[in-house]
Amino acid sequence: MEEIWRLVIYLIASLLYVSFWLGISILFSVVFRSTSTSALASLAIWIFFSFFVSLGAGVLADAIAPVNQQNVGADPAMIMKHEEVLRVTSSFSPMTLYSDATSTILNPMQKTTRGLILMGPMERLSISRFQNPLPLLQSLFIVAPI
Repeated sequence: MEEIWRLVIYLIASLLYVSFWLGISILFSVVFRSTSTSALASLAIWIFFSFFVSLGAGVLADAIAPVNQQNVGADPAMIMKHEEVLRVTSSFSPMTLYSDATSTILNPMQKTTRGLILMGPMERLSISRFQNPLPLLQSLFIVAPI
């Protein structure tokens, strides 16, 4: 039964995502008189928020908290700051929010929306004991913007 609820929540999230872009296109069709101008403006906004926001998030994170590949393990605080800036900046993209939410809701084994988790050997040992799938409510708590 829980898997059915996961699919229902996925369907609702997908409808909200598509409705957001449909609302943007309707707004531009009202604002602009020309059909081609409204279509191009909607497409430009979609491309900007879907692709360029994530690229800009990476550039901004590298500018605020630079992390180079040679000394990744040198400063964990700088790595965490880099990832935090990247997460906050990329959360302005509806595509990032949608993909994080749907992947976490549909995959009960996923414990976080991001892949970077810094932990030592004791934390790895502790987390290896908890390899059970998350309940639906816990997956929703991970996705919720609280």
